[in-house]
Amino acid sequence: MENKGEGTEAQKYIWEGAIPLQIHLHESEVTNLPAPPPAMILAPRIGYLPLLAQKVEPFFSNSLPPGVDTIWFEYNGLPLKWYIPTGVLFDLLCAEPERPWNLTVHFRGYPGNVLTPCDSEDSVKWSFINSFKEAAYIINGNCKNVMNMSQSDQLELWRSIMDGNLDSYLRISSKLKFGILVDDFSRQLNISSPKSPESTQNADGPAPAKTGRIPVRLYVRTINEDFDELEDAPVVDSWDRISYINRPVEIHGDGKCFTLYDAITKLLPEFFGEKLPPKDDVSKEEVEVEQRLSPEETNKSNTEQSGEMLNEGIVSCSVSDGTEIKLLRIQGIEPKMEIPFAWVVNNLMNPEHFLHICVYVKIQEPITI
Repeated sequence: MENKGEGTEAQKYIWEGAIPLQIHLHESEVTNLPAPPPAMILAPRIGYLPLLAQKVEPFFSNSLPPGVDTIWFEYNGLPLKWYIPTGVLFDLLCAEPERPWNLTVHFRGYPGNVLTPCDSEDSVKWSFINSFKEAAYIINGNCKNVMNMSQSDQLELWRSIMDGNLDSYLRISSKLKFGILVDDFSRQLNISSPKSPESTQNADGPAPAKTGRIPVRLYVRTINEDFDELEDAPVVDSWDRISYINRPVEIHGDGKCFTLYDAITKLLPEFFGEKLPPKDDVSKEEVEVEQRLSPEETNKSNTEQSGEMLNEGIVSCSVSDGTEIKLLRIQGIEPKMEIPFAWVVNNLMNPEHFLHICVYVKIQEPITI
């Protein structure tokens, strides 16, 4: 029988993971004295900042000026993109983890020139569902399984994210038959281990599905100044310093262990002496996936993927041309590069089936004469 209700130990840790926030109301929106104290909240790693509105808004309601509330957050003056999971934002912007994470909340003056509109919880929900469809398309070549979900299953899936209920999520997502990523190397190990969950599963039913395309969202934070301690990493004052790359990883079974390092070299070939395929060689599937992105993501995929790639690199290992990867972080973890990529995907991906990877890259500035 297929196990639909239990996650791995790593998945449970991820779903239970939370970031302590200390949220301050921006001084321009304080209408009475003394100013309200900061709100202390635990934010789920897999959640999204706007979903905290039901807790944050009542806390500050007596201090707000008249007007319509539109919640948004900033960190060190940088407006935070609401459709990026909270845990990813923390990993990306806090080189040295800051606990509690000090954020500023606003209810007025929404920065529409930086952030896409987020009117309500529904905006977050449909952003999540669209990402889910995109992941399905990358994995299966179509998103019919997500498109054909019943209304009740969609609601239960979203409620599982809101409540952090892994069992409920697995019960619904198992119906979509995304399958488990198993490379040839891992399959051989599982066969030789009679007590492994997958060998047991294979004995009771069909083998897990094997996929060759993994949905990945890569966030490359480029740094020009060198630093020895993470706490000395420069503050991100503009999203222009972050490269956003939406690029699937293709895995071809060859009997070898496909590692995280192998995946990173595929994701960032320009830093490993490899070259990207010419524009004409981009597959139809990648073009269609790009067309499914939101307008902001499409612009990023086009402009940043061409412009940002010119100044990206990878973590505490030298790569090429003076580029150095200072840090690689997934779900708050800094994994070794030789870890099997199949394990990373199956245990550390987010609920929308994307693996979010944050990379800090030291770029050597060109010498001008």
